[in-house]
Amino acid sequence: MKNNKKSPITEKTLRHPGQSLDEKLDKLVSEDIIKYYFTAAAFLGWAGYEWWRFYLDRPPNPLLVTLIAIVIVPYCIYKLLKIITEAKLIKLGREGERAVGQFLETLRADGCVVFHDIIAENFNLDHVIVSKKGIFTIETKTYSKPEKGEANIRFDGEKLSIQGSGTYDKPITQVRSASKWLKNTLLATTGKSFTVKPVILFPGWFVESTEQGKKSDTWVLNPKSFPAFIKNQPDTISQDDAQMVVYHLCRYVRVKEGERR
Repeated sequence: MKNNKKSPITEKTLRHPGQSLDEKLDKLVSEDIIKYYFTAAAFLGWAGYEWWRFYLDRPPNPLLVTLIAIVIVPYCIYKLLKIITEAKLIKLGREGERAVGQFLETLRADGCVVFHDIIAENFNLDHVIVSKKGIFTIETKTYSKPEKGEANIRFDGEKLSIQGSGTYDKPITQVRSASKWLKNTLLATTGKSFTVKPVILFPGWFVESTEQGKKSDTWVLNPKSFPAFIKNQPDTISQDDAQMVVYHLCRYVRVKEGERR
């Protein structure tokens, strides 16, 4: 008998924290790791089989396949080790985004609307918060901490000095570009120009801002400090405008999800 039932879910769901990293990790495992693993295993098995035939005095000679395996197998091992290292970094980033995402969910009780993993143009926005306090684009940066001593990050308004690592400006440029993209997208979809605050959150690190850093348009914080920073902001958006932004962001995310499937 024909089954005419269908799913009751008619709209695409919104994205969860770290979904892009989940997808990237799945691709590494399902495509890259399996490809190199089975290629190496196949050549090792082939070489072993030929040597078995050789010792049983059964032609052909295994030298050719062994020479090929000597070239192919080390290359596959090199690629596998490289992929495993990349996978570890992705997992670290994913756990950071999930932890921060769960922390940001608590802000819903204060009237904030939280979005996760919004796909943009060749990049993604880790989190976006919309409230009467403003619109915030949030990048989560999950870095391994030093085994000993304090884990400090210093922000001077343009650069980050990360203890045990060095000085970087790329995360600042990245989050500012993401905020500019969201501002332009909202202008195109709502017809209104909204200020979008760039924020970088470093879970597990102590973050210190210089005087110039405190005057910057970008916040660099530990996630635990973020709610207090929002609460101290004056209302800058009307409730109607906030609801309009939420509506258009929901629509954008669902359209993008539909295009990707």
